[in-house]
Amino acid sequence: MQLEENVHIALHALLDHKFRSFLTMLGIIFGVASVIAMLSIGEGAKREAIAKYQDLGVSNVIVREKKMTSAELEEVRSKFSPGLSLSDAAAIMDVVPDVEQIAPQAEKEAEVKFADKSARSTVIGITPTFIKILNYETENGGFITQEQYDAKAKVCILGAGLARLFFPDSDPLGQMVKIEDQWLEVIGVMKPKALFTETVGELSSRDLNNDVYLPLSTFNTRFMKENVLSSEIQQITIKVKHSDRLPETSSLIRSLLHRHHFNNEDFNIVIPYELLKQEEKERQIYNILLGAIAAISLIVGGIGIMNIMLATVMERTREIGIRRAIGARKADIMSQFVTEAVALSITGGIIGVILGVTLSLSITWFTDVTTYIQLYSVFVAFAFSVLVGISFGYLPARNAANLKPIESIRYE
Repeated sequence: MQLEENVHIALHALLDHKFRSFLTMLGIIFGVASVIAMLSIGEGAKREAIAKYQDLGVSNVIVREKKMTSAELEEVRSKFSPGLSLSDAAAIMDVVPDVEQIAPQAEKEAEVKFADKSARSTVIGITPTFIKILNYETENGGFITQEQYDAKAKVCILGAGLARLFFPDSDPLGQMVKIEDQWLEVIGVMKPKALFTETVGELSSRDLNNDVYLPLSTFNTRFMKENVLSSEIQQITIKVKHSDRLPETSSLIRSLLHRHHFNNEDFNIVIPYELLKQEEKERQIYNILLGAIAAISLIVGGIGIMNIMLATVMERTREIGIRRAIGARKADIMSQFVTEAVALSITGGIIGVILGVTLSLSITWFTDVTTYIQLYSVFVAFAFSVLVGISFGYLPARNAANLKPIESIRYE
C-alpha cells in the first residue's frame, strides 16, 4: 500500500467525521497556540528588559542617593556626611582607574505647565556628558551643549510623553514651558523610552517619558531642593572602559565614597550589567516554565488522539479484516493509522500556529504587553505537534495491525 493511498484514506476518514476530528484536534490546536503565545510573551519581556538596562548602560556603574526617612537623614547629616555631591563625582573621576566618563545628575518632582495643560514630572539637572554615557537619544532637536551648560541657559529637553501631551499637533522646539516659577525654552524631545515597571535598586519606578532634562548648572541656580538635608545631587553615572572590571571598579568607588561620607551608608551602587544577567536567568526559567505548561496541553492533545484512534480501530475492525484478507500487510495497516494520527496532528498544528500568531499579535495590539514571535518557537511548537501525533498514534496503529483477519471479518 503506497503512501499516497494511505494519505488519501486518512483524509477521507477525517472528512467523514469532521466534528469528531475537530474535537480531537482541539488539544493540539490550543497546545501549539499556547506554546507560541507564551514564548512570544517571554521573548517580548526579555527584549524590554534588555532595552531598559541598555538605556542605563551595561558598562556603567550607577551611584544613587539612598532613600531615607527624615529621621534617618538627620542622623546621617549629624555624622558629617554631606550626601552625594559634585565633589564626589570629581574624586571618582580623578582617583578611580578605568573611568572613561562621569555624569552627575540632580532630581526633583515638579509641576510642568504649557498653556492650560500641566503634568507632574521628574525634573533632572544633567551635564552634557549624560547623553554620551546613557543610551539616550533625541528624536527632535538637539541636546544640552557645553556652552549652554556654562552659561546656565534656561533651556530644557522634554520626554516623549510630555511632548505628546503638550504639543500633540505642533512643533515643541522653541516653545516655552513653565517649571515651578521658571520659564524654559524647549530645545529638544527625547526618543520614547522603555518603562521601569519595577524598582531596580534605588532607581525609582517611573515613566521616563515624562522626565524633563535641563543643565545641572541651571538646576542648581534656579530650583530649590525638595529638602534642605537632601544631597546636592541624586545620582552619579560612571562609564567604565572595560566591562569585565565592573565589580572591581564598583568596589573601589564604594571605598572612596565611604571615606568621603565618613563611613555613612547613605548611597547605593547599582550595576546594570549584573542586573541584566540576573534578569536574563530569571526570564530563562520563566520561559521554560511557560513552555512546559504549554507542552502539557500538547500531551493532553496527544492522549485525545490516541483515545479517538483506539475507538476508530474498534469501529473499523471489519474493514481492517477485509483489507488484510485481500493482501494488505501489517505494515500497510500500521502505516495507514499512523498517517491518520499524523494528519490530525499536522492539521491541528497548522491551525494552532495561525491561532498562536494571531493571539500574540492581539496581545500586543490590545494590551501594554509586548510580544515578539520567533521562528524557532513556531517551528518547535509545530514539530512537537507532529511528534505527538506519531508517538500517540503508534499504539492504536500497532493494535490495528495485529488484528487477525478472520476474527476481524467476523467482528460485529
